[in-house]
Amino acid sequence: MSDRHEHSHSHHHTPAHEHGPGHRHGRKHRHGLRHRVGHLLAPHSHETADKVDSALESSARGMRALWVSLAVLGATALAQAAVVAVSGSVALLGDTVHNAADALTAVPLGIAFVLGRRAATRRFTYGYGRAEDLAGLVIVLTIAASAAFAGWTAVDRLLDPRPVEHVPAVAVAALVGFAGNEWVARYRMRVGRSIGSAALVADGLHARTDGFTSLAVLLGAGGSALGWQPADPIVGLAITAAIALVLRDAAREVFRRVMDAVDPALVDRAERALTEVPGVRGVGELRLRWIGHRLRAEVAVVVDGDATVREAHRIAVDAEHALLHAVPRLTAALVHADPEPAPGESDPHLPLAHHITV
Repeated sequence: MSDRHEHSHSHHHTPAHEHGPGHRHGRKHRHGLRHRVGHLLAPHSHETADKVDSALESSARGMRALWVSLAVLGATALAQAAVVAVSGSVALLGDTVHNAADALTAVPLGIAFVLGRRAATRRFTYGYGRAEDLAGLVIVLTIAASAAFAGWTAVDRLLDPRPVEHVPAVAVAALVGFAGNEWVARYRMRVGRSIGSAALVADGLHARTDGFTSLAVLLGAGGSALGWQPADPIVGLAITAAIALVLRDAAREVFRRVMDAVDPALVDRAERALTEVPGVRGVGELRLRWIGHRLRAEVAVVVDGDATVREAHRIAVDAEHALLHAVPRLTAALVHADPEPAPGESDPHLPLAHHITV
């Protein structure tokens, strides 16, 4: 690789906007004094709407969402358990178990967020963000177990009908369960989408499934109060089908994240930003990948073949800077500068051809 024409640049974005030893964005770049002072005095946002969303802040928001969810669902489960003790309702007992299990899904996610804060090592060179994706898999399995349990309970009730006693208390407890789960579901999904955490979104979907189960208890109890005992198991089977649909959505989202899938619109957005950088004459290979709830990018840009190493470096840094502004939750980018082909010149990457497999 020619030093004159090619450039690789790794960027780990910090609040001070540093590029590594000896290189600070606010000192080296040929921008105005006002721009440099802004970089040095205030954390620099690379989110849309000037929203600061650093890795640490994202993890802190995720942890806060987990603790709040755990408290709300724990209180909901305790309230339902008190009604179970006086009513003997098996259906409500199952719903209480669901809520307790949903609260406990905060444990793997909490562990993942804590691990995600750890610095990269020589063994885990990308850090520990992938722990969040593993937690998402655990949550998907928990949703599947909930669906299986709900289905088994519904079939058991259909084959062996049992009367529901203390219907008013059970109905109130079911409404409490639904309200608690739906609030937690909305909260988790809102925070999860805000920080880019597929696992937290999946956990929110899981809370919503338990809310549906609470409604099944309510509807089933109402049908039983009217003298139609099969109402409870039939509604339970319908809710099992709904849980299966939620399971499909959650599994698809987590699977895509594990397989490094990104929204194609993000790729288009990144390409548009790169083409607007002065000195970039073309955009080659562009890759984005999620690591936990943070994005990394790798891209090759085409520059003037007669550019000096310093000029190519400046263009690469400007390209990286544009990416950090354009792509939400992007925290690092590797930019490679390729010389613009000259007539009759062989491909500079030809020595690498035999290393590339399809």
